[in-house]
Amino acid sequence: MAGEVLDIVLMFLKAFAVGGAICTIAQIIINMTDITAGKILVYFMLAGVVLTAVGAYQPLVDFAGAGATVPISGFGYLLANGAIKGAERGFFYAVTGALSSASAGVTAAVVFSFLASLLFKAHTKPN
Repeated sequence: MAGEVLDIVLMFLKAFAVGGAICTIAQIIINMTDITAGKILVYFMLAGVVLTAVGAYQPLVDFAGAGATVPISGFGYLLANGAIKGAERGFFYAVTGALSSASAGVTAAVVFSFLASLLFKAHTKPN
């Protein structure tokens, strides 16, 4: 029992450390450069794709779990991983594999964003 609790705590610590490190890198880039947040998101997603393509992101996912798959770089990992698995079946599946692997997450984001827009009234932030 105590061993299981320790394993769970360790899993949470690893996820928090890796996810926090990814977010810290993004925040440092935001603070130290004039790069817009949108460009940073694209760069991190592309980094996830490239790191997956060279085989460097999977060990991070195996180590940190959600700490590596939840940030935007994890979305790039998901797209690349789906394309790689689909490519084993042919070119058409390489294209559709990326889309099908990410479809559940994108659908959830759209649905929950829509529900949030129904519950809350948007307003601009005063300067």
